[in-house]
Amino acid sequence: MDEEIKEFDERGNGIHYKNSYGEEYWYKYDENNNLIHYKNSYGYEYWYNYDENNNIIHCKYSEGDEHWYKYENNNKIEITKKEFYKLKEQEFLNREYCSRFELMDI
Repeated sequence: MDEEIKEFDERGNGIHYKNSYGEEYWYKYDENNNLIHYKNSYGYEYWYNYDENNNIIHCKYSEGDEHWYKYENNNKIEITKKEFYKLKEQEFLNREYCSRFELMDI
């Protein structure tokens, strides 16, 4: 059996783990300590995206699955990819600077 290894980043997040059987796990975090990438020695990988409130809004798995989420009253609701991009488009159009561009003659 191998020796167990645990590695942490400067914020105390686990970034690498190897158990006594030789299985390894890697983790990457964003500036808010949200897990954004997970990978293991079996070849599985997961990617995560978060909104400005640190709520998970998108998950993508190496097996091909993807999930999108929105939040209403702090409840996570799974939505379709089309609904997700429609929400993002609406958020963009609602931004103050975007409305200023609409007033300009381009």
